[in-house]
Amino acid sequence: MERPALPSPALIGRVYRSLALGWLATKAAVLLVNAVTFPRLRPGTPAVRPRVSLLVPARDEAQTLPGTLPSLLAQGADEVIVLDDRSADGTGEVAAGLGACVIRGQPRPDGWHGKPWACQQLLHAATGDVLIFVDADVTWHPGALDAVLGELERTGADLLSVQPRQHNVTPGERLLTPLVDAAVLSYFPYPLIRLPQAAAGMANGQVMALRRAALEGVGGFQAVRRAVLDDTAFARHLKARGGRLAVALGGDLIGVRMYGSYPQSVAGFSKNALPLHLHSRPLLLLGALAHLGVYTLPWVVRLPGWRVLRVAGVLERMLVNVLTGRRRPADLLEGLLGPLTPLLALPVYLRALRRTVTWKGRTYRQDSRQE
Repeated sequence: MERPALPSPALIGRVYRSLALGWLATKAAVLLVNAVTFPRLRPGTPAVRPRVSLLVPARDEAQTLPGTLPSLLAQGADEVIVLDDRSADGTGEVAAGLGACVIRGQPRPDGWHGKPWACQQLLHAATGDVLIFVDADVTWHPGALDAVLGELERTGADLLSVQPRQHNVTPGERLLTPLVDAAVLSYFPYPLIRLPQAAAGMANGQVMALRRAALEGVGGFQAVRRAVLDDTAFARHLKARGGRLAVALGGDLIGVRMYGSYPQSVAGFSKNALPLHLHSRPLLLLGALAHLGVYTLPWVVRLPGWRVLRVAGVLERMLVNVLTGRRRPADLLEGLLGPLTPLLALPVYLRALRRTVTWKGRTYRQDSRQE
């Protein structure tokens, strides 16, 4: 009995080329859609100014707050509250010295992760009608608060989150950190957020503006108390209960410096990698192999379509930066990292395969969909 013939190398090459080019073409189409439809914050004053609380969950941020908190205090909100989440570096004292109202975080109840519990405490402490939760590493420029309130008013959203513009200082920060923008802008077509299905929801926890009535109506952050990727989980929970979502690019008004080095980027991304892959380790591994095959392999082996794949892989990251307003020469040159990025991301995937992740000195299990 004859054995079935194996696929020829030429056939394998053609299949590879079709899949790789299809991948890149799909992402390019999503980028094009988002270039046209993704909202940007713009200066302006809302017609009605609600009472606003700016709320900062902070754990071991004593080095960060002097560079970011003054700009937040200058926005003219009715109150700025910093929750010192049991820091070991004097975060609360630094925040109080800068002029913020500081509350001390209470011990976490069983079953709560750090950030959802911090945000739940801030919800109870705040008095505003609009509650804006802001990470400690986010910088607000003049007019940012009015722009956020104007966008919230324009969209009628119950939750508006903002994608701050990345500010990377050291070479190590540029290796992986800008991929936050690529993950949003090349994989999620913004018009999907208008669909009623909860799965078509997303949010960025760095800046989340919520109407108090909507937040209290879903029980605060109780439903995502054990979620590592709590921002998107909360957005989908809110949407499933009739809430309206919106997202906007921060542009010139809101920026962020997420991580100060490549190792910090690896640690930060690895805690979110598994939830982003639907808590599926096979899907996580498939994603790693796919990125290696599309972006790195064409620079190692001259497979069919290698020239097009090389150019497309480099241009993609440049286009993402242009779309977010990162257009300086150093920012555009990040595109040259395209072939190396899947290799640089391998430590992220390896850490994400573990049963636990560690962040801010706390260890969380990630063996369920609520992790």
